[in-house]
Amino acid sequence: MLRFVLTLVAALVLGAGSALAAGETVEVWKSPTCGCCGAWVKHLQASGFTVKANNTEPALLRQIKRQAGIGKDLASCHTGKIGGYIVEGHVPAADVKRLLAEKPDAIGLTVPGMPIGSPGMEGPDPEPYDVLLIKRDGTTEVFAHHG
Repeated sequence: MLRFVLTLVAALVLGAGSALAAGETVEVWKSPTCGCCGAWVKHLQASGFTVKANNTEPALLRQIKRQAGIGKDLASCHTGKIGGYIVEGHVPAADVKRLLAEKPDAIGLTVPGMPIGSPGMEGPDPEPYDVLLIKRDGTTEVFAHHG
């Protein structure tokens, strides 16, 4: 009986991340010609997210980033929004799920630049990178480290 209960609890805990992903849509603004942006969208979809991808001209994409509080030092090639949070760049889906579960008082997450080895930027020589939490005052802190 105890084994059954523990198995049931484990299944519920592991399924919670999928439930978080399935409940909301990630809206993404990206360049129509950027292959890594499309690969990141596929990564989110494979992780259970519904994604609405908007092909956007560069000037409008820069404006969206500015309005969201994403400065050049925090920017990447695409911008997403889910659950009131901004997701900038190649943020792993697991980190987006964690953000939605923990609900910090923040603007969102960013992976500045385009690090090799991040979702959508897979390559032969992955480099370590940080996912940064963008706080409401514009400062950042490391939310997760990969690599």
